[in-house]
Amino acid sequence: MADKYLTVSQLTKYVARKFDQDPYLETVYLTGEISNISRNNPKGHQYFTLKDEDAQISVVMFRYAFQKIKFQPKDGDKVLVVGRVTVYQPRGNYQLIIEHMEPDGIGQLYRLFEERREKLSKEGLFDLPKKKIPRFPKRIGIITSSSGAVIHDIMLNVQKRYPLVELVLYPTIVQGSEAGRSIAENIKKADQTKSFDVLIVGRGGGSFEDLFAFNEEEVIRAIAEASTPIISSVGHETDTTLADLAADYRASTPTEAAVIATPVLQEEILNIQNLTSRMNKTYRQFLLQQFERLERSEKSYIFKQPERLYEQSSQTLDLAEKELHRNTQTYLQDLTLRLEKFDYQMKSFRPEDLISEAQEQTARTVQGLHRQFKFYLNMKEHQTSQLISSLDLLSPLGTLARGYNFTIREDQIIKSAHELEKDDQITIQFHDGKVKAKVETINEQNKGE
Repeated sequence: MADKYLTVSQLTKYVARKFDQDPYLETVYLTGEISNISRNNPKGHQYFTLKDEDAQISVVMFRYAFQKIKFQPKDGDKVLVVGRVTVYQPRGNYQLIIEHMEPDGIGQLYRLFEERREKLSKEGLFDLPKKKIPRFPKRIGIITSSSGAVIHDIMLNVQKRYPLVELVLYPTIVQGSEAGRSIAENIKKADQTKSFDVLIVGRGGGSFEDLFAFNEEEVIRAIAEASTPIISSVGHETDTTLADLAADYRASTPTEAAVIATPVLQEEILNIQNLTSRMNKTYRQFLLQQFERLERSEKSYIFKQPERLYEQSSQTLDLAEKELHRNTQTYLQDLTLRLEKFDYQMKSFRPEDLISEAQEQTARTVQGLHRQFKFYLNMKEHQTSQLISSLDLLSPLGTLARGYNFTIREDQIIKSAHELEKDDQITIQFHDGKVKAKVETINEQNKGE
């Protein structure tokens, strides 16, 4: 009976595992009012309650997630949260662990952002091959507001890093209802000129609503369709827009955009000087080695005594000629001996002896065949006589010849006297003929036995 009972820990672990495995509790979107929030936790974690008119749920927001939000939540704030439902096992309470939180006022925009990101991601606009930015650009197009700090920051950093490049500003509306159309049109206009090595699209920091123009579908498609490499520099490092995902590079700040787009001229000059120095040093070493080879060649016996080049070859040729002459003489001698031997064999060879010997062998063979065939015939005749004798012993005619006969009535052989009746017509077969007879009496001698 005790096996049926669970401990409290076992039950709590079972319920917690059910919560963790439920896909509907893995990502939950909730709206509610904050209650009992406190920021006294030394580790930076936030514990509060999220409630509505009829229910409430305990909430945990760990420091890494809380540091990402862009407002200061307080009791009574209506918020939109995204998180997962778990069980806190020591107390057996279920709770919501929040991953993202924002004021309820921008919930509509956030849902639109997620829907648009999912749609464009399925189309593959964020997975297109990224274009490489030239190392030494000549012209850079900047698509941003002419009055913002972005253009001044980019111009200042580019001037410090690489003053050789030409910067061209496309004044653009970067906030408001017309911003998306303005950004997309200027991207297309700059790209169609085919005169820019890279384009920088961006604006300064702001709220989620302020940056939403860079989430517009027409902006994303203009970035994806552009043949010119594009650097996206929108907001601050913690801000992520769909333009960042579609661009070839994402810069967290305008300064970083300038760094990505341009090299440092002084560093490149220093690099060229170092390469020039290394090349000159390498070339001098190469020339020195060639001069040393030339000196060694001039002192070489090849130029002073060129006949020494073929001395060894001449000696080798002489030895080869002697070896060839010796081998030829040996071969001719061997060939002569073979011819003499063959001539002797031909003279001692008499074909008539072979023919006579073959004829004698043939005659002996024929005689042997005659003897064997005669023996074979005698053996077969003897076997035939024996078989004939055996057949005579078994033959009915042989039996009749020894004085026996048999009786037939109406073509049936009579085997017993009591098969006959008085006045039956019978035929008696002898070895030399037949006799017709009529039964007069029947003496059944063995009937009573």
